[in-house]
Amino acid sequence: MNLIEKVKIVEAIAPQAGAAITGDYVSLKKAGHVTVVVDIAQGYADPVAITIEQATKVDGTGSKPLAVDVPIYLVADAATSDAWVRQTDDVEFTTSATLKHKLVAFEIDASALDVAGGFDCVTVKTAASNALNLTQAYYVLSDLRYGVGASVIVD
Repeated sequence: MNLIEKVKIVEAIAPQAGAAITGDYVSLKKAGHVTVVVDIAQGYADPVAITIEQATKVDGTGSKPLAVDVPIYLVADAATSDAWVRQTDDVEFTTSATLKHKLVAFEIDASALDVAGGFDCVTVKTAASNALNLTQAYYVLSDLRYGVGASVIVD
């Protein structure tokens, strides 16, 4: 299997220090599922709060939290483990204060959005943390309706 021919990977948050961050929005009009992967190099014992929001357009119009809890997975120490551990389903996750390299994944089906209200876009946000906590994130879109060539960063 060639991953790039099966899924669409899009940058959500470029690597940056622990400010409040809003990632780019992606549209799920052309995908049935998105995995939001957040990569945190925690250099200071200050937890990082992560939330997922939905919007009606990729410019963030009407952005609001998801109303349906989604599966969340965590690799608590990516330097020593590759084991993803299921966390409590939610629309947000806060890391521990432990100084580790962490990976957090949110599994979101398009049906988890307020489709009846016209919501078909998602973003990932982090609350302000510490400048020594570096964060980056990306989207892995799957169940693509029109193949990998169809853009998900435009409406």
